[in-house]
Amino acid sequence: MKKITTILTTLFLVCLVSTTTVAQISSQKIDSLVTDALVKFKVAGVAVAVVKDGKVIHSRGYGMADINSKKMVNENTNFQIASNTKAFTATALAILEEEGKLKWTDKVKDHIPEFKMYTDYVTENFNIQDLLTHRSGLGLGVGDLMFFPDGSNFTIQDVVSSFQHFKPVSAFRTKFDYDNLLYIVAGEVIARASGMSFELFVGSLLKDKSNLSAAYSSESGTIKTIDSYDIGMGSAAGGIYSNVADMSKWMIVRLNKGMYGNDLKKSLFSLKNHKEMWRIHTVEEASSNPRYNSHFRGYGLGWELSDVKGNMKVSHTGGLPGMLSIVTMYPDLNLGIVVLTNTENGGAGLFTSVTNSISDSYLGLDDFGWTDKIVEWMKESKDKGDDVTKKVWEKVESAKNIQIKNEDFIGVYEDKWFGKVEVFEKDKQLWIKCYRSPKLNGPMAFYNANSFAVKWEYQAMNCDALAMFSLDETGKAESIKMKGISPNIDFSFDFQDLDLRRIDK
Repeated sequence: MKKITTILTTLFLVCLVSTTTVAQISSQKIDSLVTDALVKFKVAGVAVAVVKDGKVIHSRGYGMADINSKKMVNENTNFQIASNTKAFTATALAILEEEGKLKWTDKVKDHIPEFKMYTDYVTENFNIQDLLTHRSGLGLGVGDLMFFPDGSNFTIQDVVSSFQHFKPVSAFRTKFDYDNLLYIVAGEVIARASGMSFELFVGSLLKDKSNLSAAYSSESGTIKTIDSYDIGMGSAAGGIYSNVADMSKWMIVRLNKGMYGNDLKKSLFSLKNHKEMWRIHTVEEASSNPRYNSHFRGYGLGWELSDVKGNMKVSHTGGLPGMLSIVTMYPDLNLGIVVLTNTENGGAGLFTSVTNSISDSYLGLDDFGWTDKIVEWMKESKDKGDDVTKKVWEKVESAKNIQIKNEDFIGVYEDKWFGKVEVFEKDKQLWIKCYRSPKLNGPMAFYNANSFAVKWEYQAMNCDALAMFSLDETGKAESIKMKGISPNIDFSFDFQDLDLRRIDK
């Protein structure tokens, strides 16, 4: 779900040192900052809230929640918060731990007996915290094709049984690689330990859709409506809808270490579990950006943790097609910032520039001009990616008169976790379709050697792919490997993890 971490890391590396002290940012300055960013990043709508010292000091919507109806965004407009759901999943487990229904160190297989990893040792030792900390040994976004794009028919049982088929890329518990599927398993642990679904336990079912933002993309250069994303079984990884008014309450509870109410005598979770969730479990490489003088970085339970100019930073991003979010807190400053956006591509740039600008003012840093710098960086990144994809399709065009024997490639292929894929002929052209993910279907154009470029009918995100066939001694296709065409493809389109073997010989 979204290559946002890479964007942020790259941006931080281009900063310069600054120690200029400025006044904390005003609401009027935030208004100006956001309205400028809306235009420059080509974003339809956004909502921003800031909490300080236990109070909401800014909470406002900007732009359109629905371009067709002209409905404006306000502080109660609901957006999909995507992977910012993960902190709620971790909190739900913390509550169950305090109720005595599970322990953090419980083996996952003790709650889900059919759970199986890629080796017996990992299966036997995989505990509940391992589900939340991205240290499984598996690769980035592994298996996300089960729910990316939406509309597939994979179930929680498919997810639970899939891990045995993936190949690890690192030793167990030694390296950070972002994983959505294991959060889906965490949701199933919640369901079995509590006796109710994740959605019911967390209370994430959206009943009133009267103030729900539509989803948009500005990938083509203009803002276009795209279908809202149905995350299906992926709720525990990224399924919550919320608004900045409610997310402000969430940040205040987190900054108050789980305490809430007028007198802060009510507790959502204990101080012990507050510390457990905000403790580094998986070490990541710290930023080398001198502007922020950071020394450590890692992942807790549903949160990214780092230090910025001597202050602890707790944050997370989220991204689904057309919906991008960021939550950032500085406990030492008693400060929290949330930005929710409704436009693919530009939303990540906007939430980064707005959050960084607000944070910088409280950190005593100068106005770095984040919006213009990120616009420029994103253009460079997009241009490089577009150049790669352009060359692929130019090569396809130049090879269109090359004759191939379609019958050598036609057939049914199967991957152990993704299921069946069929290559067939339609109007004398090869097509490919995925049985369990119907949005992944489209024409195949000869590219080079035994490789074809696939133009999916699903175009809400940039996810076209190359399909590379292996042939037997007679020239008949035996297997298919795949990879995304664009270097900017979202990591959740993990075509590289497929091992499709022909089964209709």
